[in-house]
Amino acid sequence: MNPEILTQLVTMKMPFGKYKDTLICNLPESYLVWFSQKGFPQGKLGMLLQTMYEIRLNGLEYLLAPLKKN
Repeated sequence: MNPEILTQLVTMKMPFGKYKDTLICNLPESYLVWFSQKGFPQGKLGMLLQTMYEIRLNGLEYLLAPLKKN
């Protein structure tokens, strides 16, 4: 796992939609599941959303905890 990707998950905000301006790491699981069923966007955003989905699916949220700013 690339540490740069983990950092982006806790700093990049969703650029559109219902959860616009929500950090990717804070998106609801149901939203990530919806994307997994409908298809992730192309490019960097899609890769980040898919990574966050996999992190949630596998119970690996603890990897992001040290990177989050409280």
